[in-house]
Amino acid sequence: MLSFPRLPLEGASDCYGLQRIFTGTLFHLFQRIDLVALAILMGTRGGLALWLQSPQGGGLPFVFMMVIMVAVFYFLLILPNQRRQKKWQAVLGQLKTGDKVTTSGGLRGTIVGLKDDTVTLRVPPDNLKLEVTRGSVVHVTTAEEGKSSSS
Repeated sequence: MLSFPRLPLEGASDCYGLQRIFTGTLFHLFQRIDLVALAILMGTRGGLALWLQSPQGGGLPFVFMMVIMVAVFYFLLILPNQRRQKKWQAVLGQLKTGDKVTTSGGLRGTIVGLKDDTVTLRVPPDNLKLEVTRGSVVHVTTAEEGKSSSS
């Protein structure tokens, strides 16, 4: 168990003592990690078991908590993002002429032409035709949605 010395009296400075204790603890921790790494690299069968039983806060509970944390991050952050990205790629793949879109630059227009990775937009008020990449489209309103919302 790690015990810290009493706080120094007012005006006294014992930073060196705290630094010595901290460095000593780190030295022993890294020495233990080096021994375990060496045992694992040399193929000693008990290398992993030696690491799991280390008294410096490692062990099976630590590994179990890390696995749980990675699983939580995966299910709460990564998986929903992947689903959202797949849905958006499907929407971009189903673009057709007549759809109204908004680009990442703020241009709003109607699709008049499609190529592999580009979209040609007609932008009011002068009916300019601009060619933008499909990846720059951030919002899509299909022709059916536009008709139903206007009536």
